[in-house]
Amino acid sequence: MSGKCLGIVGLGQIGLAVAKRAEAFGCKISYLARAEKSELPYKFHATVLELAKNSDMLVLTCALTKGTTHFVGREVLDALGPEGFFVNIARGLVVNEQELVKALVEEWIAGAGIEPQVLQELWNMENVVLLPHTASTTQATVKLAVELIISNLDAHFSGKPLLTPCVDDQKGAANWLQICCSRLKSELLYYNV
Repeated sequence: MSGKCLGIVGLGQIGLAVAKRAEAFGCKISYLARAEKSELPYKFHATVLELAKNSDMLVLTCALTKGTTHFVGREVLDALGPEGFFVNIARGLVVNEQELVKALVEEWIAGAGIEPQVLQELWNMENVVLLPHTASTTQATVKLAVELIISNLDAHFSGKPLLTPCVDDQKGAANWLQICCSRLKSELLYYNV
């Protein structure tokens, strides 16, 4: 990983955390986000295809929206190339998984790291690493998640912009609110907060 070019799709809190860790390995960081972040020292790319062409490793940390569904497919994986590695820590639907399987089998890319709610074909591939979604299972990260959920709920009910918007429509907003309340309740019960 040292000295490689790391492309990050989605430079929010998680993307920035990935970038900081990759900097420790001397990685050259590039990114794609909704808007260029001129205050950061990283190179901005206007398209995911441009980012993939200029990356040795491509990491997805973006939200799942209508615009990011199947955002990564054959063209992007082809651009990443046979020496490139693909890591998805975003939602599975951001990637066209049928094309990811083909890319791995036909070696358009060197390998992939993804979460295990994926196609069966990926389970037995030697160039795939599957990990459960466990990044938020420490007490510290759960505490931060609960605080963020409460802050978002407070903003929502106060008519203010959300700190971490992730929906495009009213139906999505209602679902988001239900998910936040449910997660908040389960986290508080689990950690007896």
